[in-house]
Amino acid sequence: MTKLTFTAHPYLLGFEQLERLVERTAKSGNEGYPPFNIEATSDNTYRITLAVAGFRDEDLQITVEDRQLVIRGRQGEDGLDRVYLHRGIAARAFQRSFVLADGVEVAGANLDHGLLHIDLQRHAPETVVQTIRIGRK
Repeated sequence: MTKLTFTAHPYLLGFEQLERLVERTAKSGNEGYPPFNIEATSDNTYRITLAVAGFRDEDLQITVEDRQLVIRGRQGEDGLDRVYLHRGIAARAFQRSFVLADGVEVAGANLDHGLLHIDLQRHAPETVVQTIRIGRK
């Protein structure tokens, strides 16, 4: 059986980048830490919420790299000499990535009660009609 790809279909021209995007998303880790929610807050806005208990805002970094939203967390040492009898609150570093569609931008982020909220907004593209002139040789 032949595998059909985006680039193999004759009516889909210029979708090579979409195929690479699907492959990149499939390869991203399926690690479950930190847990997160994604919600549609309106027709053109979204919110990603990550549970980052114990992280301060200076322990977190949010970047957009090549249409990919990347959230990194790394806790520094608190300087206290503690002896844990049980340590169930994760303090490990993490990285979470989300691929953003064209026109989706980060509108803001805030940390509230151990939850990191990242708000996204999608800008609707303008409809463009272009007339192509037929030349003669």
